[in-house]
Amino acid sequence: MGIKGLTALISEHAPRAISEHEIKTLFGRKVAIDASMSIYQFLIAVRQKDGEMLTNDSGETTSHLMGFFYRTIRIVENGIKPAYVFDGKPPDLKSGVLAKRFERRQEAKEGGEEAKETGTAEDVERFSRRTVRVTKEHNEECRRLLKLMGIPVVVAPSEAEAQCAELARGGKVYAAGSEDMDTLTFNAPILYRHLTFSEAKKQPISEINLAKTLEGLEMSMSQFIDLCILLGCDYLEPIKGVGPKTALKLVREHGTLKAVLEHLREKIADKEESTEEGKKKKGGVQIPEEWPWEEAKKVFEKPDVLPASEVELEWTPPDVDGLVQFLVTEKGFNEERVRKGAEKLAKFLNAKQQGRLDGFFSVKASEKPDGQSSKKETGKGKKRAGEDKKDGPKKRAKK
Repeated sequence: MGIKGLTALISEHAPRAISEHEIKTLFGRKVAIDASMSIYQFLIAVRQKDGEMLTNDSGETTSHLMGFFYRTIRIVENGIKPAYVFDGKPPDLKSGVLAKRFERRQEAKEGGEEAKETGTAEDVERFSRRTVRVTKEHNEECRRLLKLMGIPVVVAPSEAEAQCAELARGGKVYAAGSEDMDTLTFNAPILYRHLTFSEAKKQPISEINLAKTLEGLEMSMSQFIDLCILLGCDYLEPIKGVGPKTALKLVREHGTLKAVLEHLREKIADKEESTEEGKKKKGGVQIPEEWPWEEAKKVFEKPDVLPASEVELEWTPPDVDGLVQFLVTEKGFNEERVRKGAEKLAKFLNAKQQGRLDGFFSVKASEKPDGQSSKKETGKGKKRAGEDKKDGPKKRAKK
């Protein structure tokens, strides 16, 4: 689900935090991608003309495998090295949200059956997409495929987006890749969105910088987490009557979520005391009786993750015979296309990545005539990024 309304708030109050790129401009980057979100995305997006998921002759769903195989190849062709992170056990706090999602899927399934009898093709497609559920088998098949492709796989102890953020923070990758905005709430320094979208969508890659986000919102990381919880996250529903703009205003004015809740409860109590109607019916802001925000904050601040220092990411040549056995023999894919895809993987995964131009420039102060300093980029013959006059060149972390 992510964080409700967060993208709009960042766009309005911290526009410098968001930049857009063509995928080809991201060459040389390593990215930890939320695989669990990608599976769901592929099951929804990779479909037949009639809106049904792709299946082989045996009736087995193959939309997720098709998506991972061809879109990962596209990523690798553009000089990006992806590592996929899969969900582990969800936090206990998430159980209520998962139960509600199950109920909504059941309702959508019933609505889909009715739409097949009385609705339009669009109604049938809409309901079928709402019934999508990622299974244990989907996860196992995707992990098997990626390993055969030579792409590193990490199974997180808990939330995949939290593990992606940890790998980015620990320098194992440059960015976390996910559609869930709560990846930022887990303290990912850089978030890439739309990385695994279809090329046909012509959707640019959106990069969101956490440091610039905090600067634009005028918040500390702790306050940002408070804001995200107040907006509504995977663990708690938003407070009724508090929209995104109000949530931002409240956190800025009161400093902490604890103080915000105290303020809101005082307002609710005053309203109930001032009117007879208020005693009978609560209107406006409504705080649920059980709203364990402290637990949610602990999950965001100290998630259950593998320390980045203990994770080794290795990209290896694809197992062509293994891919043919799995995708062609078992799943009914076209052998020629699979072999061509494997050739591209072998070519681009083994190729030495070209250094990025932004690694050869630094920002250096120069004196203006009036004595004020200004900044300019330096190139050939100038001091290179990562050097120190006293200590000499320092090794740059590879990402």
